[in-house]
Amino acid sequence: MPARLKVIRPPSFSPVAIFSGLAELRNYADLLYTLSVHRVKVRYKQSSLGLAWALLQPLALMMIYTIIFSVLTKVPTSGTPYPVFVYCALLPWTFFSTAITNTASGLVSHSQLITKVYFPREVIPLTYVFAAVFDFLVASVILVALMLYYRIALTPMALLALPIMLIGVIFTTGLGLLFSSLQVRFRDVGLAMPLLLQLWTYATPVVYPLSSVPARFRPVYDLNPLVGVVEGFRRVIVTGTAPDMPSLIRALVVSLLLLPIGYMAFKQREATMADII
Repeated sequence: MPARLKVIRPPSFSPVAIFSGLAELRNYADLLYTLSVHRVKVRYKQSSLGLAWALLQPLALMMIYTIIFSVLTKVPTSGTPYPVFVYCALLPWTFFSTAITNTASGLVSHSQLITKVYFPREVIPLTYVFAAVFDFLVASVILVALMLYYRIALTPMALLALPIMLIGVIFTTGLGLLFSSLQVRFRDVGLAMPLLLQLWTYATPVVYPLSSVPARFRPVYDLNPLVGVVEGFRRVIVTGTAPDMPSLIRALVVSLLLLPIGYMAFKQREATMADII
């Protein structure tokens, strides 16, 4: 079988890049799957705790936040035990922060591969998103155990957790593609990521309920798409109530706009990545 010929054209920020890029990505579906599985296996293969590392980060944060916001100071949770309250929000947040951190630095850390072999460069950041989804599923085991311990039953409203997390995945993928392409040229992106995520944590209702945000700040606060994702996920799982629909709709709109923009920006910079990485 003759080798596939790839012509690298000049950078172009165009919607056409989305369709051509997706068509090409389909031809590399096996590579995407293989690298995603490899990403998960390598992360835990040589560690003593193995998959327990996927549980350790949200579990440790839950314990710290519980001591601070349940023992030292009281955060209103409408009767929900604080460990369940905060851990349920930490699951989508940890997925987002882990995926964004890894996708931002993913291309740079694979510079030797990028400069020697051609494949659609978006494969690398996408594998980090898929690996973060795997970690999310593993860490969900702790949430199940907490809800059993505190005797919190799921309601039919919990079925909305899947589309809510899908919105989070779409938003994370779009932002991850944008950040990873910028990181190739501007290494400041990776350096600024810890500070950005630290500030973003407190701008998202993770350790406190959405009802605690003063009404006068809500127009600005709701610009954060993760507000609808995190608060919505917690509501449908823990309290069995409907998500805050205005916040969730805003998150959906922003995510559906960000994904094609991020992908177009990524494909625009793809042609020169191997030269400047």
